[in-house]
Amino acid sequence: MNLTGTKLDIEVKRGFSVSGDEVEAVRELSTQINKADASAVIVFVSSKYDLRIIGDELKNAFSVPVIGCSTSGEVTPDGYGEHSITGVSLASNRLKTYSFEIDGLRNGSSARMAEIGEQVRKLREEAKAENPDIKSFGLLLIDGLSVMEEHVIGHLYGALGNIPIIGGSAGDDLGFAETYVYSNGEFKSDTAVFTLFLTSLPFNTFKTQHFVPTEEKLVVTEAEPAKRIITEINGNPAAEEYANLVGMGVEELNPTVFSNNPVMLKIGGDYYVRSIQKANPDGSLTFYCAIEEGLVLTLGKGEHLVTNLEKTLAEETAKIPNYKFILCCECILRRLEVLDKALVEDMNSLIKRYNVIGFHSYGEQFNSVHVNQTFTGFILGD
Repeated sequence: MNLTGTKLDIEVKRGFSVSGDEVEAVRELSTQINKADASAVIVFVSSKYDLRIIGDELKNAFSVPVIGCSTSGEVTPDGYGEHSITGVSLASNRLKTYSFEIDGLRNGSSARMAEIGEQVRKLREEAKAENPDIKSFGLLLIDGLSVMEEHVIGHLYGALGNIPIIGGSAGDDLGFAETYVYSNGEFKSDTAVFTLFLTSLPFNTFKTQHFVPTEEKLVVTEAEPAKRIITEINGNPAAEEYANLVGMGVEELNPTVFSNNPVMLKIGGDYYVRSIQKANPDGSLTFYCAIEEGLVLTLGKGEHLVTNLEKTLAEETAKIPNYKFILCCECILRRLEVLDKALVEDMNSLIKRYNVIGFHSYGEQFNSVHVNQTFTGFILGD
């Protein structure tokens, strides 16, 4: 494993296609990003495509392993995408990546994560013995409807020796039917793929959210934790109580309302968003994150999303003056807010200025925590 640098330390190729034809879409993407000696290829694909065809075409188009997932929107080199495929290739002799598939998520997979931890420790030790400057971080892509994100990220973070991890939960364009990760040449549900990055290149991982807590409290008085459902808040039907707190009727609740009015949970000294996925016909609320009885939640209030992100990206990229690109996992509810508030032009300007690529997710992972309504990512430079 030689991770010694040269003058050309890393070559980053980003691309996308909006073709509605699966074969043509992959051909167009491959033309833009394919490189025979790539250290990593990552793709994000709209669930509106026939993923079986896309999977076969990706396998045929690239000579190196490809990872990726289905989305609820794409973050392309040109800005927010819809019904598109986007991706990036990274080529550097200062970067090595190793991907590990975790299948059968709903059966637990704890033993698999412990096994991955052992393999990762060995790879890190070998790399550091060769070059003490080697550092590592991880990317987790996971079935966004598995309801297993907290279990996986918690066990994985501990098993890996607490290396930085960012990640995202695959989407299906708000269909909430089935989501997929792409690993070993095919799209799979009930599966996650963890990719270890070993590199002497400069990098950092980060997350940002634009919500602050208010004084409004919501006590979860009845819930079905296994399904991420709250049936009762403050002793009243959950949807009704939430609707009252945000000043509207239950019939007005929709994803845009949820994106603008999330609830927050205090963990340690920090507040984390716990986003609502949908209101159910029986008056309950389904969440994107783990939830349980007895939790005291706080209604969140939003600051300006684009201003917050611009400040974060400026601060984070300043740490790596010669950064090459940013990979992001951005919550679908942030996208809905951007659309609702007509902020797409401003957001696209930021995406292009900072060389961002990524996807809209059903939840994000940062180190050991599964979070919502965040923009989570890593920055890589030379």
